Amino acid sequence: MGYVVDFDTVATVGLESSPVAEALAGLRANEARYFKNKYGHVFEVEPAEQAASAVDLVSRILREERGIVIAARPLEATAFQVENIRWTYVFYEDGLSVNVLYTVDDGGKRAVGFKLSDGMEVPAELAGFKFARQRSKLAGTIRGSYFVIKNEY
Repeated sequence: MGYVVDFDTVATVGLESSPVAEALAGLRANEARYFKNKYGHVFEVEPAEQAASAVDLVSRILREERGIVIAARPLEATAFQVENIRWTYVFYEDGLSVNVLYTVDDGGKRAVGFKLSDGMEVPAELAGFKFARQRSKLAGTIRGSYFVIKNEY
C-alpha cells in the first residue's frame, strides 16, 4: 500500500523508527513539493519491502559505481518516470535519502544524489563526499552531495 506524501502537513508515516523521523519526513515532503511544483507529479512511496526492485537498483548502482553499501535499513522507496527522466528514491532509517536521476535519452544526465536529514551524522560509507547545505522550510538544513553515473542501468 503506497503513501502519497503531503507537503502541506508533514507526517512521519512509515518513518517512525528513524531517530530523526521528523527531519526525514520533512526531507521527504521537500521532495514531494519539488515534483508537484516542477512536474505536477504526485510523490508516492511504498514500504521498502514492497518496493524491493527500487531498493535493489539503488544498491546495485552504488555498489557497482563506487563500491558503496549503505549500512542503514531502507524504510521506503519509490520509482517513477516524469518526462524523459526515471527517478528512484530510497529513504533510510538513519535519515539518509538516496535518489537516482537517470535520463532515458542517450547522453542525458545520470546521477546519484545523497541528502542527509537535519540532525544526522554523515554515514561512514559517505565520508569521502563533500556536502553542500541548503535550507528548507519543510526539512530544516539539508546537506546534499552527488556523483555522476558512468555505466548503463
